[in-house]
Amino acid sequence: MLTVLVDYDSGNLHSAEKAFQRMAAEVGGGTVLVSARAEDVARADRIVLPGDGAFPACRRALGAVDGMVEALEDAVTRRAVPFMGICVGMQMLASVGREYEDIAGLDWIGGEITRIAPADPGLKVPHMGWNDLVIDRAPPALDGIASGDHAYFVHSYQFHVANPAHLLAHVDYAGPVTAIVARNTIIGTQFHPEKSQATGLRMIRNFLTWAP
Repeated sequence: MLTVLVDYDSGNLHSAEKAFQRMAAEVGGGTVLVSARAEDVARADRIVLPGDGAFPACRRALGAVDGMVEALEDAVTRRAVPFMGICVGMQMLASVGREYEDIAGLDWIGGEITRIAPADPGLKVPHMGWNDLVIDRAPPALDGIASGDHAYFVHSYQFHVANPAHLLAHVDYAGPVTAIVARNTIIGTQFHPEKSQATGLRMIRNFLTWAP
């Protein structure tokens, strides 16, 4: 099995690569490859799209990699290759991002990316640090993960899904903030699993053994 982490000059690929390699070794999950080549995405059995920074910059950077969006579309939406988006990589699943400007996302999970607006004005944005997950739905992709488990977040914008069935988990930050979304063979985490210790490693393990 080949898991490809998409390299488009956005995201902490080194720590993500190490976390995926560790769990792949534990579960017999095959090879983990960081690649900016559309050809590698086309032959992958699992695909991971990380992302750090602003939505517009990440979306344009992804689109600038020759053939990458087309390879992702074919693999994920046509051939149902299991896919995980992380942080802005998860946000790009949305229909539109509204960070600084409106820009089209991949539109694989309907919804929009908007700025976090806590009801308590004393809470700072970005939402940064550890927070407790609240599980809304628990498919096999969340096996072994429960409400109260901790995950590490660094973000100022969140995913508002159009269909509540696509929301798997949220956190409370003086109001609900989306933590995990999913549709069919697509899953996305707003938190960084590679920085989320036991919870994050379990999420990666589940993804590598996931049989949607």
